[in-house]
Formats: sequence, structure tokens, C-alpha cells
Amino acid sequence: MASDVESGEKAVEEVREFTNTVIANVEKVIVGKRPTIELILIALLCEGHILIEDVPGTGKTMLARAIAISTGLEFKRLQCTPDLLPNDVTGVSIFNQKKREFEFRPGPAFSSILLADEINRATPRTQSALLEAMGEGQVSVDGVTYPLAEPFIVLATQNPIEFEGTFPLPEAQMDRFLLRLSIGYPGIADEDKMMQMQQTGHPIENLKQVVDGTRIPELQYQIRRVHAVENIRQYILNLVHATRGHNGLALGASPRGSLALYRTAQAYAVLHGRDFVIPDDVKHMAVACLAHRMMLNPEKILGGETTADVVRELLKSVEVPMTDA
Repeated sequence: MASDVESGEKAVEEVREFTNTVIANVEKVIVGKRPTIELILIALLCEGHILIEDVPGTGKTMLARAIAISTGLEFKRLQCTPDLLPNDVTGVSIFNQKKREFEFRPGPAFSSILLADEINRATPRTQSALLEAMGEGQVSVDGVTYPLAEPFIVLATQNPIEFEGTFPLPEAQMDRFLLRLSIGYPGIADEDKMMQMQQTGHPIENLKQVVDGTRIPELQYQIRRVHAVENIRQYILNLVHATRGHNGLALGASPRGSLALYRTAQAYAVLHGRDFVIPDDVKHMAVACLAHRMMLNPEKILGGETTADVVRELLKSVEVPMTDA
């Protein structure tokens, strides 16, 4: 029993050391956004994908690049437009005249960190190709299935202000994202620091790899071993089921939402030095995990409410369990 405890503590320390090293390195480029960096690493450790809803110029591309450089993982950026085809995402088979056979040329999906910029500007057909890659960890081209890299994470972005010429993601596709977040504008002090850092050049150019990204599958396994007692699991279920009966919602969170909240709470616990989940872990991850999986009633939309407001309301009303985990 003692050896199991020691093993769990060692695993927690390994994951914490890995993530803290990455965060410290990324903060050389991205100023004042530690919670956002932490959420992206949580998604990476939980084998999930992220939807970033934010205005242009808040550092989405730089954040993805900084994490890729810090971990040594391959990074690709895909600018989504209405004329983007599925093969532009997955790859294409080209006939080699010398060999007299078709050769597969991999697309951007064959990277470890893929930034799909303005995903709602791509057509539904192209969105589906990307979402197959996200959901299955593989792509199919000309009847042949190709496995993707491990780890593989998609950071998809969309502008919450501009909707002209876009193809909004259906609810079923929104549900495939583990987390939805916003980077937001920096504070005055942080923006001043950012200007000073970029006075003679961009710090991304001098950023170096600080961890071995090939260890991430091993760390993902450690996250799954984090303990959550029955009361914690019941708390997660109560929160999710409360969304399904809420009179302000036309659509509640799916079972995928329960699993996402469970897994991310495990990761959040590890990042804060524990090999067990407490209610505060669940509370911290609830909005990012659940809000994008829900749909408001029309009257609530007209009243200016958001699904995030509903999640915060439920966090206040659903009974929090007592646990000695």
C-alpha cells in the first residue's frame, strides 16, 4: 500500500515538473496568461482538443507555436477558408510517374499540434474531415486509413464577433471539443511588458525545447490513474444531469461532457500536486468543459444570458460533496 502511495506521488511530481517547465518557457513569449496555458496542457494530457473563441491579435498562433517548440512537437497552422478542401487537411494521393504508382502526401493533420484558424470559415465538408481526425485519431484518403501522430491536439479558433461568410459548427461537432476557452486581452502592465519584450525582435525566435514531447503518452496514462471517489463522480453526474433538466436550456450537456469533466478534473488535480480529485477541481473545469455543449432557449438568448452563466448558476445550486479523499 505504501509503495502504491509513493508511486502515485512520484507520478504526480513527474507530470507537475513537465508542465511547470513548459509553462515557464511559454511565458517567455505569452505574458500574463498562465491559466490559459495550463488549460491547453490539460487538454494535451487528456488527449482532447480545444476551441478558442477570441478576437484577432490575442496571441493564439504564438501560444500554439510556443507550446510546440517547448515540447519539440511538430506544429502546423491551417488557415480555414470556404475554398479549403478535405484533402487540404488530410493529404492527397499523387501519381508518381517514375514509380508508376500513387504516393500519399500527408496534409497538416499529420502533425502533433494543429492550429485550425477560423474553423467556422471552412465548409461543413472540410470541418467533418478535420473532426474525423480529432475523433478517431486517423484519416481516410482514397479508401486507405492512416493513423495520426501521438500525441495529437487540434487548437481550433473562431471569431465570436464576425459571422458573415461563416459556417457555424453544429452542436454535435462542438461537443467533440474537450474545452472551449478565450485568451482575452492582456492587462495594461502585461501589454507594456509585451511591448518591451518585442522591442528588438520577437521572443519566439529564441525559444528552445525544454522537455521531451514524446513522453506525453506516458503522462496521459498517469492522469488516468488519478483517484476520484464515488462522491466526486456523483457530483460530476449531478452537475451534468442538472443541465439536462434546466428550464433555460434547449439542450443539456451530453455524456461526453461528463467524461470530459471527469478527465480534466483528474489532470487539474495533478497539476496542483494531488493524486486525487477534490470538488474544487471539478468546479474549476466545469465552465470550460460544459458551456459549449449546451444550447440556450431563445428567451434566455434575448435576455443576454450565456451557457457559461448557467454553469456558474448550477455550481452554486448543486450540492457539493464532503470527501476525505
